[in-house]
Amino acid sequence: MAAADSISIFAEGTFEEQILELVSYLARSVSEDGREAYIQPFQDALSTPEGQKPIDEDEERRRKVLVSVIEQVKGLGAGSEKEIEGFFNLLFSHFLTLFSLDAPETRSHLDSLLKTIIAAPDHTTAKYRILATLFNSIPRRSPLRFAVYQTLLEFASSNDDLELLGISQTEVDKWLSEWEISAEEKSGFLKLLVHAFAKAGDAATSFQYQLSYVRSLPSSSPVAQTAAVEAVASALRLPSYFDFDALFRLDAVVAAKDHPLFSLLQIFLNEGLQQYTAWVGSHGDVLSKYELDSAQLERKIRLLTLATLGFQNMGRDVPYSVIASALQVDPSQVESWVIDVIRAGLLSGKLSQTTQTLHVTRATARAFEREQWELLEKRLQEWKTGLASVLEVVSASRKKAGGDAPANGAAAASSSAAAAPAGIETPAAAAQAAVA
Repeated sequence: MAAADSISIFAEGTFEEQILELVSYLARSVSEDGREAYIQPFQDALSTPEGQKPIDEDEERRRKVLVSVIEQVKGLGAGSEKEIEGFFNLLFSHFLTLFSLDAPETRSHLDSLLKTIIAAPDHTTAKYRILATLFNSIPRRSPLRFAVYQTLLEFASSNDDLELLGISQTEVDKWLSEWEISAEEKSGFLKLLVHAFAKAGDAATSFQYQLSYVRSLPSSSPVAQTAAVEAVASALRLPSYFDFDALFRLDAVVAAKDHPLFSLLQIFLNEGLQQYTAWVGSHGDVLSKYELDSAQLERKIRLLTLATLGFQNMGRDVPYSVIASALQVDPSQVESWVIDVIRAGLLSGKLSQTTQTLHVTRATARAFEREQWELLEKRLQEWKTGLASVLEVVSASRKKAGGDAPANGAAAASSSAAAAPAGIETPAAAAQAAVA
């Protein structure tokens, strides 16, 4: 492992001096009368009888001495936060040097030390710094990094300090690709993130890790199908989540097709208010079981229905009466629903109270399959035809105007563009519709 993969900790003095420094710190927790007797066995272990190999040349002896020190660590010790950090930084420096990072006994000793650190009272700030320093001191691919960060995450979550870690999904994905840990451990770490962010009240971030958790599981396993159903419920609960097509791309979700929430998910992807109302009529118990708010779901299905109506009428004027019929609301409520769907980012357009219409300039498709591709092709063809008309007008204007062609051509192009098919203004607008 390259040295650049981790941060090294440097300490002055010989191995014997550093071990005695550690032991002297631990001895502070012992009564003054008993400190000398406490330190003496370590001094004996460090001394080298005549004719034997010096301890600096005997790695096995050094390892045994360090194990004896680790076994005496019962807490953070009787020192200031600076002294506590110094003690553990020096201890871990020797630990990472003397032990093979992939040996079972190494993980066992590390787990013991991590539990001791977390269980000790007070000095919360020092604990965060100790664990962060240890994490950065371990080579990037080592599974020990996983053990340390898992402890750090659990500690931060239990103290409602999750924001202190500054976790990003990009960083998590990178770690999981680096750490040499099992698939089960990776899934477990993602599940821990799901619960940590849910506990912190960040349902949106928790859901994103929930999707990663479902992807990490074998799709046909019972655990994966249970996790998939929970992910569907979370997506439905989130008031601002509308990308239900992403869930259908998960094999575990498709494998749970016999679950009643799967049929509800299909309604939110492809159907409307009438189908939702019928589903609720026969599945009221499912809503309560998964803590789903019927009023919130009804609002979401109306917004999605309006977005679909807008996508089908891109660049056109949609009468208020058509919108009211699709949403099953009074025409007087249409404008508030349009404003709501625009705020949700599902549609862009302009309301006209004079003509009682909505002019749609952009709308999001719930899914992008054959029907949506055909509609996009039709819109692009209309844009292409309109652009050809602009070029013809510009060409004719240049021939007619002679030397003044550039100015008159620009004016003609502007005039023709205004007459071009509404809503298909640029290729970028069409592309935006494609990826929305």
